[in-house]
Amino acid sequence: VHLPWCVRKCPYCDFNSHAVPAGGMAEQAYVTALQRDLEHAATGAAGRGIVSVFFGGGTPSLFSPAAIGRVLEHARALLPFAADVEITLEANPGTVEHGRFSEYAAAGVNRVSLGAQSFDDERLAVLGRIHGASDTARAVDELRAAGIDNFNLDLMYALPGQDLRGALADLERAIELGPSHVSHYQLTLEPDTPFARRPPPLLPDDEAAWTMQLECQARLASAGFEQYEVSAYAQRGRRCRHNLGYWEFGDYLGVGAGAHGKLTQVATGKVERTVRVRHPAAYLAADLPQERISESRTVPEADLPFEFMLNALRLVAGFTAERFEARTGRPRAALTGAIQRAEARGLLERRDERWQPTARGRQFLNDLQELFLPV
Repeated sequence: VHLPWCVRKCPYCDFNSHAVPAGGMAEQAYVTALQRDLEHAATGAAGRGIVSVFFGGGTPSLFSPAAIGRVLEHARALLPFAADVEITLEANPGTVEHGRFSEYAAAGVNRVSLGAQSFDDERLAVLGRIHGASDTARAVDELRAAGIDNFNLDLMYALPGQDLRGALADLERAIELGPSHVSHYQLTLEPDTPFARRPPPLLPDDEAAWTMQLECQARLASAGFEQYEVSAYAQRGRRCRHNLGYWEFGDYLGVGAGAHGKLTQVATGKVERTVRVRHPAAYLAADLPQERISESRTVPEADLPFEFMLNALRLVAGFTAERFEARTGRPRAALTGAIQRAEARGLLERRDERWQPTARGRQFLNDLQELFLPV
């Protein structure tokens, strides 16, 4: 569920997010549009259940608990929710109000992802964040007071002016707060962002960034966080079920401005992808639910191996041939040539019944993924 507004757009961000307009973010109108969008999307998933819900952004914590509750209540009326459904809300520590997480929990939220990014106020200012390190600590206190102990901290490294000591210090502060999950990823200069047009000074070079990654991985492991994806680390039993759905080529409904969806048609086995209208104003202006869909396409069979591998190869545990066949409907023989090329280059290895990226494969993930492009 994409909620597209932020207090201020960060200079490194290429997500579909927009600063709150002067007239406000039209919360009630947007929730109504989401409800109609959900009704349309749910028709393709009849008979299937929901195992996870993810409110992403933008800054979903700008929306009131009542608004989040309305969306969840409507979704439950359309499709059955699993008894242990995982419901995640992304939150900016700078937008957390006292007592608000208790209201989100009452609305159904049972997992929160906090965009900490760093615990160095100077680094946060360079990143354009609206919060300080103390705001993140306060937000964690609010989470615990609300009884939400399943939370993720987003943390970035290789920041402008950051050295190895600074990256490890950030990680130490994060670990001290006791999250169940850490998303730890390198700052990248994404195209068409202010940082790409005007790179910040003192960016660590590739070698320094690689050293930070290795040292931080070791520290997370020693603190009991298992790496299960390129940038995802979890305490036992606390992997993000929603993101695993993406990485394992599962199906998901995408609603909201710019949201992407993927759905396998039960009758035909065809994989359908959809994209919603990107800009919030255009999304809100649509009269009919189908007018909110800017793209709808069937994935060609020849593209399915690459689309599957694009995410499966991000997983430390890799994939099985059985999973590939079940999720794509293609025979395992469709992978043979690419797997052989990957093995020959030392990027992929077989362990028991699984194919897993090697350490070299994880380091050169793009090269590994490209081997599965259709020829």
